[in-house]
Amino acid sequence: MIFRRTHLFSSVVKTYSQFRSDTMSTLQQPTKAFRIASIAALLTGVIAYFIGLYNAPMALNEKGYYFTIMLFGLFSVVSLQKTVRDKMEGVPTTKAYFLASCVATVSSIALLIIGLMNAELLLSEKGFFGMAFILSLFAAITVQKNVRDKEILSKRKEDNDHAAMDMPPPDVIDTADTRAVGA
Repeated sequence: MIFRRTHLFSSVVKTYSQFRSDTMSTLQQPTKAFRIASIAALLTGVIAYFIGLYNAPMALNEKGYYFTIMLFGLFSVVSLQKTVRDKMEGVPTTKAYFLASCVATVSSIALLIIGLMNAELLLSEKGFFGMAFILSLFAAITVQKNVRDKEILSKRKEDNDHAAMDMPPPDVIDTADTRAVGA
């Protein structure tokens, strides 16, 4: 029984390791359209959330609460995405920071839900804030991923360019030799 569990665990680890190496070796640069769409989604979500917050019939301290939750949520999802990506790339990360990022992400979403449940807003306004918040979090993850992918690929290209420049120049072939070969 223990052998089966150990074998299953080792096969899962090998599968994940293979997936990770395949994913990192076949990394493709995000298209310009996807990068623009991601940024547009982020701006749309954040701006809509803040315009809705500005126009909401709430006390200033409530607006500050929702403003802080948005900033907290954006930071936490970017931090979580970076930690997950670092783990995939083999960059050492601490379990404590990963757990803190997870707790922060879940907390920001939970705090928004609790705040909206207790807010004296129309149901449509509550839905609007929830949708704008989730759109913003998702778009922040996507923008951060695009920035990281582009950075990694440009670094790889730069490394390849430098490696190509360090190669010795091709040998000069004597024209007499080429004529003899061609004849």
